[in-house]
Amino acid sequence: MSENFLHFIWKTHKLPNKGIFTTKGEQVTIVKSGMHNTLEGPDFFNSLLEINGQRWAGNVEMHLRSSDWYAHGHEQDENYNNVLLHVVWEEDTPVFRKDGSEIPTVELRHFVSADLLNDYQSLFNHFGKQFINCENDLETVDAFVLNHWEERLFFERLEEKSKLVFELLRTSKNDWEKVLFCLLMKNFGLNTNGPVFLKAALALDFSIIRKIQHNPLQLEALLLGSVGLLKKGEEEDIYRSQLQNEFEFLCKKFDLNALKLLERPKFYGLRPHNFPTIRLAQLAQLYSKQHGLFQKIINAKDRNTYYDTFQVAAGAYWDSHYVFGKASKGVKKKLNKKFIDLIISNTLVPLKFCYGKKVGKDMRETIVATMRELPDERNTILDKFQKLGWETNCALQSQAKLHLHAHYCTKQRCLQCSVGTFLLGRNL
Repeated sequence: MSENFLHFIWKTHKLPNKGIFTTKGEQVTIVKSGMHNTLEGPDFFNSLLEINGQRWAGNVEMHLRSSDWYAHGHEQDENYNNVLLHVVWEEDTPVFRKDGSEIPTVELRHFVSADLLNDYQSLFNHFGKQFINCENDLETVDAFVLNHWEERLFFERLEEKSKLVFELLRTSKNDWEKVLFCLLMKNFGLNTNGPVFLKAALALDFSIIRKIQHNPLQLEALLLGSVGLLKKGEEEDIYRSQLQNEFEFLCKKFDLNALKLLERPKFYGLRPHNFPTIRLAQLAQLYSKQHGLFQKIINAKDRNTYYDTFQVAAGAYWDSHYVFGKASKGVKKKLNKKFIDLIISNTLVPLKFCYGKKVGKDMRETIVATMRELPDERNTILDKFQKLGWETNCALQSQAKLHLHAHYCTKQRCLQCSVGTFLLGRNL
């Protein structure tokens, strides 16, 4: 049993139609349950109740036992002076306000149906024993509930990603091009090198990128040098020497010596096409070919426009190399559609979402359409959902399920989940 269950019962109106009564026999009618408060203070603000025919407006506090009121020190806290009802699972002591007046108390255990209580206990008894708490009943959930919940989860995930975007916007003094560059650097580095690439992007003055965009050799030198891949005495060959000379020139011209102290990216454990050398060389070509990249992304309406914009390949040297000084089988190092799809999902869509919020333009419809065009991802979590009968057919559904598993399933937030709410309400 948890207080969250009491909150769930109260705000979803899982109480008998005939009404509830205080421990003193006073009838309580819930006109408005109030606004659920997840911060400090009473659990529900601005509730509207009738107690013995008298209408009251105020707050409601909930505990498993009434004595928790004193355990939490509420009797000394002015924030609880206007609590008009104490809702508990069990009353083990009467409760009084700071002024000495007794607070009416409702014991919910007398008013919760046996079916609801059994469903609640059954749902939470599976934690740690299977993939998700509801896996035995997931196939019984209405498809409309699942589809609607997926879209809400997707936008929750976008809100999470927005935190970084708006922080970058603040530190860059509202330079959207710089924000885009930082996000692309981070996501071109993927999970392994994303943090290192982002640090380098933050340390770079984006005005330098603008000044040298016409020169792909200098741009590549700047990006590779900024993450320590052009240090002297390593993997010497003619092309590396060219880049090293360009980087030294840029460091002197723009006073970039601080970049030489930044962390070096990793190669170990990566497939060759994800080596930092290849990804940064591709990003350099993107910026040398696509000036005004931010506006092109904001104006893009469909997936094919993104593909056209990101149709770039690393320079000719990298056709026969993955690292400096070691020749390999010749192959053009293009950005493939799978990687561009990741960039769309993790960089471009969050950026457009934040831009829309900033300028007051609703881009949700375009964003949803784009994410439904993109193919689904595949990993063990999504595979397990698939085995339970909840199919994933596009990137929006992939992102939604990953967010669901990380922020709800693993944290036992079933009472805040539409699936859990549906399962707990089906027998009432």
